[in-house]
Amino acid sequence: MNRTQPIDYKSVLSLFLPAGLLDYFDITEASNMGDYFMLVLVEKDIVPENLQGLPLISNGFHKPITVTDFPVRDHTMYFRIKRRRWLDKSTGKSYSRDWNLVASGTRITAEFGAFLKELP
Repeated sequence: MNRTQPIDYKSVLSLFLPAGLLDYFDITEASNMGDYFMLVLVEKDIVPENLQGLPLISNGFHKPITVTDFPVRDHTMYFRIKRRRWLDKSTGKSYSRDWNLVASGTRITAEFGAFLKELP
């Protein structure tokens, strides 16, 4: 194998993540904490399809949550997840992605669907 390009480490990390996760989240930090691994995932600033007609602006994040996933190399895997909020400039109403709608989509694998059930 003759490689001239550096490896894309996010692609390598995606091998250990639920399929489809990187469609909605960016990995912003990866840490080996000794007896466990921690990945920080931040929801991408992409307005949900069902809200695209509204005058929304990104409005910060919900309180981060931590989800446990399957062990990797005898280390527990934790995901620290920061879910995004959007603000409707005309009404002041706050919106978030409806993960039930995402889970019912045809592109979602069973593995990613199970992961989404952990999100509030």
